Amino acid sequence: MSKNILHPFEAYQAGITRRNFFGKMAQGIGVAALSSMLNPYLLSAATPNLLQSPLSNGNKLPHFAPKAKRVIYLFQNGAPSHVDLFDYKPMLRKWHGEQIPDSLTKGKRFSTMTGEQAVRPVIAGIGNFAQHGKSGAWVSDLMPHTAKIADDLCFIKSMYTESVNHAPAITFFLTGSEQPGRPSIGSWLTYGLGTTAKNLPDFVAMTSRDKEASCGQIFYDYYWGSGFLPTKFQGVKFRGGGDPVLYLKNPEGVSREMRRKILDDMQALNEINHAHYGDPEINTRISQYEMAYKMQMSVPELTDFSDEPAHILEMYGADVHRKGSFAYNCLMARRLAERDVRFIQCMHAGWDQHNNLNYQLKIQCKDTDQASAALIKDLKQRGMLEDTLVIWGGEFGRTPFLQGNIKDVRNWGRDHHPYVFTLWMAGAGIKPGYTHGASDDFGFNPVEGNVHVHDFQATLMHLMGIDHEQFTFKHQGRRYRLTDVHGNIVKDILS
Repeated sequence: MSKNILHPFEAYQAGITRRNFFGKMAQGIGVAALSSMLNPYLLSAATPNLLQSPLSNGNKLPHFAPKAKRVIYLFQNGAPSHVDLFDYKPMLRKWHGEQIPDSLTKGKRFSTMTGEQAVRPVIAGIGNFAQHGKSGAWVSDLMPHTAKIADDLCFIKSMYTESVNHAPAITFFLTGSEQPGRPSIGSWLTYGLGTTAKNLPDFVAMTSRDKEASCGQIFYDYYWGSGFLPTKFQGVKFRGGGDPVLYLKNPEGVSREMRRKILDDMQALNEINHAHYGDPEINTRISQYEMAYKMQMSVPELTDFSDEPAHILEMYGADVHRKGSFAYNCLMARRLAERDVRFIQCMHAGWDQHNNLNYQLKIQCKDTDQASAALIKDLKQRGMLEDTLVIWGGEFGRTPFLQGNIKDVRNWGRDHHPYVFTLWMAGAGIKPGYTHGASDDFGFNPVEGNVHVHDFQATLMHLMGIDHEQFTFKHQGRRYRLTDVHGNIVKDILS
């Protein structure tokens, strides 16, 4: 035969990879070596369902009765300004135009935009503050709808974090690490607590941004990624335009019955592969094909708002009719929650007011305030707020001093501020009409009830019935958890 053409047997031998060899050996050192690397549960007669809750330590969740069945996280990318919206500081108006005390800024890190700025004048809050509801919560007039539901909210005014830049700070909030690659909160919960939704993913992510595109924030896939957990548990991103999920429609000429037969045949082949290799990602593939098939029916019904009463649509605001808007995503979040989706992550970019604070902040509030409040009211009137945890907040706050020149009023801005900021929570297990913690007179540092990001995460897990210290996953020789080696439950905010 020609030197350039291998005999079929030689070609077969040349194509055998190390994985093929070990996977197909019936006896010998290959099987022994492979079995030592596999999860012992894979070799047990009583193999657990890896697509539900494949806890590496064999524990079952929840650890105790949960307060919340599901979470809706309204993440505000770019960092809302706490001193302009929720943290009323009369001292800022008194010191307006004066240099902020060096005792506050000395030794502090700021972004490169103000890190070398020598003149740092204090500027008063943009909005006008007033107390609202029986709780007397301070809320700016830039957030009139949120002010009306103040008695349903728990404001945490002593949050603090570690990073001064957006992506690491967001990643820290959502995964417990500033470095990409760890599982997000939604992935941890769906991995540990298993499946609740019948025909939809248990973890859905949606994104929106300000209409003016004034904020350059990027939505990275790892914000809803599964990290080192099986990819079955990563969030499914619903798009803001066109089909919410790509490739759900059958190709022309392929009927639903034909697709069912194709999936059945593919599943049989995948099960053969899984029997050979024991790779959990093969189970993920089977599961995702099945979920896509179910979503062909469930997603069109989910996104059809024709069954929503006019007064509900009006409550969310005119923007609810614009696909991909924050208001649209908030109503989608309620509809997903009704269908037992466990973790719904709505991320909205547009809060990064470095040089447009005087006009863009008002626009941003207008775009998000009504829908956020409507979601709380909507859940409450349906009796769903009792077992749904809603969170609203960003990755850090904004500086009480000015970024820029105080004479250039139109281009006023505030830089990133990780040292103290505000977020609010509502619903299952959270004390309503309550304000936790406090910042100093300038809104610069926490002075009471300090809450670190890991404390916030530990509290969230607690509300879902999970002991954050016990819920771990072994990866690369060590056990990881969402809160790393930190975190204390903020008991004062629990109802």
